[in-house]
Amino acid sequence: MAEVAAFPLVEALFGRRSRRFALGDEIPDGPLAYRSRHEPFSLTELERMLVLSAMGGTTGWHYSITRNAHYAPHVANYAGAAAGRTFPSAAGFHTAELFFTDDSGLYFFPTRDAGALVDPASEDVTPELMVERHRERTRQLSAGRLYLPAEEPHLEGHNTWCVNVPGSLLVIPVADLAQHLIAVLCFFAQNGYAIYDDINHRTIPGLEEFRTLVDVEEPFPLTFTEQYVLTEATAELATSCYAGVLMLQAMGLGGWMFDGIDRFSMLGASGDPDVPGLGFRYDVDERWSTPNPTGREDVFEAYCPPHHRDMRAAVDAFAERKFGPGGPFHRDTPGAWTDSPGFRGSAQLHDDAFKECVGLQAQYLSDTFGKFPATVPTVFILNYVQAHHLDLDFYDHFFKPGAYLPSHATHMQKWHGNSC
Repeated sequence: MAEVAAFPLVEALFGRRSRRFALGDEIPDGPLAYRSRHEPFSLTELERMLVLSAMGGTTGWHYSITRNAHYAPHVANYAGAAAGRTFPSAAGFHTAELFFTDDSGLYFFPTRDAGALVDPASEDVTPELMVERHRERTRQLSAGRLYLPAEEPHLEGHNTWCVNVPGSLLVIPVADLAQHLIAVLCFFAQNGYAIYDDINHRTIPGLEEFRTLVDVEEPFPLTFTEQYVLTEATAELATSCYAGVLMLQAMGLGGWMFDGIDRFSMLGASGDPDVPGLGFRYDVDERWSTPNPTGREDVFEAYCPPHHRDMRAAVDAFAERKFGPGGPFHRDTPGAWTDSPGFRGSAQLHDDAFKECVGLQAQYLSDTFGKFPATVPTVFILNYVQAHHLDLDFYDHFFKPGAYLPSHATHMQKWHGNSC
């Protein structure tokens, strides 16, 4: 653990590679045909928690947006969460959570609203402390590894031999684009902007009532806005995965980040009842080209119907997340500042007129397109991280020296007391 804490950043950066061949793997054909002489070897709970805390752990209090002249002397009340995590999120929205699976089961690892589980103002944040504080965040959803057939279309052809194999840990970041779009619509309204429906070439009925709050003459196109949302959320998912991959180098684990799993199979929307994936509810509509997953009840529910009565209720729920107990703009939420109550309490609340304006736009999209957001998925998955114990024999046989780091060469001996 001390070596993990002291591992050089530049070595993790320059030594990062996708190392796919795990203990127990087999490549049946081609120039790299090889069958491992070893049995699959699962990650320990400690190894698993180090990867998870690197990908989604809270690391103290979010510093929020420092200043915006439009808000002075108030703070810019953009953030959706009070704590910072190991990866960045646009304006502190933090709408993503982690699921994971290994040989012991399927789990949920929620941290976006956990608060600061560690606090660098009062303690040394070490790998040991991160593991200790985050252990209790894991919630088992089912026993046994998540089932994904090792075949297309569930896995890309190049991943059928190596993904979700026995012994591996598969981490699955999931973004709530419905909540993210609400956050963006709030951001727009706070800065005087609104949207219009550029697909149907019409303004949103009723928006005229809010011309004192937003510019109804030059609104942003819906498609531009939702591309913005998708891109911001993708950055959140990708940087979570990249943080995890850097930790793999420090620990000496094999693995990589990738996107070669069908997201509908993963979420449970493949249409095959034998492939339940994460078990998310999904809907179909003749207006949509693909199914639209919206969440798993009492686990991860997107900020939209059917998990909320309507879009105004979802907007109210988002405002409560921001301004209610534990939120980034509640006076009693601890923080990183010398006067945290003063800083957090200086934010302006979203009043009823503001929420009506945002809710009107959100409800229009839901009514017109049958879902929210309108043109991108409600729930989005892109990148995954797999971690496993590396079969060094494979790399020694086929690769030149330097195919793996010293941390990989010594991992089994240092972490497990054997030279497998």
